[in-house]
Amino acid sequence: MNRMAVQAAVTMKQLQNKLDVVSHNMANLETTGYKSRNAQFTSLLTQQINNFSDEEANALGRITPNGIRLGSGAKLGQVNMNLSLGTVKQTGRGLDLALLEDNHLLQVDVTNNGVTERRFTRDGTLYLNEMGNGQVMLSNGQGHPIVGQNGPIILDTGMEDVSISSNGSIQVTRNGQTTVEGQLSIVQAIRPQFLEAAGNNQFRLPDVTAAAYNAGDIIQDVAFGDVALQTGALESSNVNMATQMTEMMETQRAYQFNARTISMHDQMRGLVNQLR
Repeated sequence: MNRMAVQAAVTMKQLQNKLDVVSHNMANLETTGYKSRNAQFTSLLTQQINNFSDEEANALGRITPNGIRLGSGAKLGQVNMNLSLGTVKQTGRGLDLALLEDNHLLQVDVTNNGVTERRFTRDGTLYLNEMGNGQVMLSNGQGHPIVGQNGPIILDTGMEDVSISSNGSIQVTRNGQTTVEGQLSIVQAIRPQFLEAAGNNQFRLPDVTAAAYNAGDIIQDVAFGDVALQTGALESSNVNMATQMTEMMETQRAYQFNARTISMHDQMRGLVNQLR
């Protein structure tokens, strides 16, 4: 009986984490290029072991009871991101773009405290950021440079028009002549489940130095001929409100069932203690 209460308590904590994931999805229903998250649960198997030494039973950092190897209940195994295409909406703005292939990502160089990190996003709201030296840089909404084939895309001022073609070429019009002055560097997430959320609707690579895989196993460059995007449009969030509402209600009901298990356990122990 006591084990059932432990299982319920452990599972309730993990169900709270799933509710956080669902609420985050619902809060970003209108966020451009946002990708929904899906929480996956795994069971915690219990194995009784009675031959622990005192040192093993009291090891530093141990989180399971003495004699229990793994634990009980369920835990949040991983949170997967769904990088499928959302609804594309026309904006008519020349520097807006929507990536039309699943798992394709723009690259952004984000510098914090003097350290530059490569991040990835589906948010195609781009801007021309003044650099103060007669040049402008293609950037995202936070002013961080969008990565092209040769690094940040920097253009000379004095242009009459700038647009992005369907293959990612930056086309600039000067004196009535249109030329290509840059090319977006698009990548594809081969294993999107390994990407980590980095805030501001961006993803980053995990610490590959501590894992048994390379960055190339997760992210790969997209060939010029395979780039497909739509300009003058933005991709909406791919969150399905009906699905999220269903997930929320199912999770809340599971939480109630586990809470009732603990309540009934307390009642049964009370009855046992009253026996004479």
